[in-house]
Amino acid sequence: MSTAILTGLPVPGSSLAHDLRSLGFDVRTATSTAETAGLLADVPPAERVALVDPRFVGHLHALRLALTDPRFPLAAVPGALTAQPEARTALVRAVGAVERSAALSPATADHPAGTTGTTQAASAVLADGASLADRAAAALDAEGAGVQRPELGSLVATVPLDTASRQEAAAAVAAVDDEAVRLRSAVKARDGFFTTYCISPYSRYLARWCARRGLTPNQVTTASLVTALIAAACAATGTRGGYVAAGVLLLFSFVLDCTDGQLARYSLQYSTMGAWLDATFDRAKEYAYYAGLALGAARNGDDVWALALGAMILQTCRHVVDFSFNEANVDATAATSTGKAVVGTPTAALSSKLDSVGWTVWVRRMIVLPIGERWAMIAVLTAVTTPRVVFYALLIGCGFAACYTSAGRILRSVTRRAVRTERAARALADLADSGPVAETVSRLLGRLKAYPPFGLRPFVAFAGGALLVAAACFEPFGSSWVVLAAALYAVLAGAAVTGPLTGALDWLVPPVLRAAEYSTVLVLAARSDVNGALPAAFGLVAAVAYHHYDTVYRIRGGTGAPPRWLVRTILGHEGRTLVVTALAAVLATRGTDLTVALTVLASAVALVALVESVRFWVSSGAPAVHDEGEPA
Repeated sequence: MSTAILTGLPVPGSSLAHDLRSLGFDVRTATSTAETAGLLADVPPAERVALVDPRFVGHLHALRLALTDPRFPLAAVPGALTAQPEARTALVRAVGAVERSAALSPATADHPAGTTGTTQAASAVLADGASLADRAAAALDAEGAGVQRPELGSLVATVPLDTASRQEAAAAVAAVDDEAVRLRSAVKARDGFFTTYCISPYSRYLARWCARRGLTPNQVTTASLVTALIAAACAATGTRGGYVAAGVLLLFSFVLDCTDGQLARYSLQYSTMGAWLDATFDRAKEYAYYAGLALGAARNGDDVWALALGAMILQTCRHVVDFSFNEANVDATAATSTGKAVVGTPTAALSSKLDSVGWTVWVRRMIVLPIGERWAMIAVLTAVTTPRVVFYALLIGCGFAACYTSAGRILRSVTRRAVRTERAARALADLADSGPVAETVSRLLGRLKAYPPFGLRPFVAFAGGALLVAAACFEPFGSSWVVLAAALYAVLAGAAVTGPLTGALDWLVPPVLRAAEYSTVLVLAARSDVNGALPAAFGLVAAVAYHHYDTVYRIRGGTGAPPRWLVRTILGHEGRTLVVTALAAVLATRGTDLTVALTVLASAVALVALVESVRFWVSSGAPAVHDEGEPA
């Protein structure tokens, strides 16, 4: 149980102690700084602890945001400060600094000899009347401990010093509906049109209903997955009734998908397991639904597995483009050739101008087919048309969205001279997913100092991928030339990642490599004319895509890519491509043996990647990656 220490006697008539207990705190009272330090030392080291000024006046949700969010080791609002176990030592130092500063006489308060910087901050910076919690927070800031201060918006959190100001603060609290703010904060500030206007207006109330019944975000996420899998099973029946049910269930799955995040923000139930589930289940639901549609079409004699796999490849590559571009630019510094910072670029200026016109914001969000619009389109088309029409619409819509976003990002990259960090270069190299062959080539070229010309790395990768896919398309199925093209692709892929990926367009290297690997599997399976080869290829790409998504979310969480042994075990992108092309060449005339081989390879990749992924995400060191809600 968490512990809250009131740093003084309670104010008569105050509900503060009751509010703290409703948030799960055991409330204790101290009458001096020394007594506070003693109570702080008595709290078990594995528990969260909070310091709260008894004069505090504010909304319950303001206290909830400051004192119960599990993502931040230290957090504060005026009059309240909390520390999780990993930050307890820093809090103890800060309270000690405040205690020492309080003991200083006025004559020695101006930075006496032997006083630490933290003590100086506590004694010299803060005005008289400040609470112990605020003094300790300032001392932590001076120490560089990084105290999180949540956005309160219209919420009130203050420490009034007299009766009049206390009455004013109480009136301000009464003027704002705490629950309405909490519900509004549960919804993401930036979302698609369909989600914002068709889902969130009621899903937030479903989130509150779940919270009041003790349901967790992980349970809602699992319910969303189960609903989507049932939808996929309905689609697999191949009947009109099954298609209608599938569309309805897919929309309900999306409602639950929105609800789990809103529930997490509403109740501040963030967790490492929740981060993993949220990061992977959306893709699992969508791609399982693609498979259900393909199975349903097959029941009616229409083979759309190639379209299903193509839609999955296109959607995955779109995400890789997003992740790669963001990782390359998240901490980049725009600069001229002389190193001076650039305020903006023509593309950024145009984007800002368009954002100033309200309707253009929604149009630009809708045309990129975010998950809400995409799933709504899939659900409606499933109910009223056929799986083939669904996939045609997906390929056209997602293809247009991919061209639109990629063109804008390429233009932005070439017009904005960005100085990218070593961290960004490392992230791009990890996203490349280079295996033993590419690593060996890269190491050899590095020793020879035979780096690709600066700025040409994505073109080197593209040349290798284009040659490979062209060979797979136009050479006779089973030709050894495709294997040779895969070997050349591996060499060029290794060359593309030789040296740091800091060029303006180097963020294109990972998505180019993804497209080359996935497309080769698709083309070879489609051209084999072997029964079951395309479904097996679908499973292989799905397993590899899971590994790539897992890599992305680890990097976003700040823990780096999966361990190198995992990447080497599943051969890297170039190793898997070599294996697939070799299998196609060797088993070209052996009937369904290719299907069996692809299935075995898919199972092996899925098993190794999934076991390591589960181990990582359930470990205590895994990050909680969640989107923020709208500031209150």
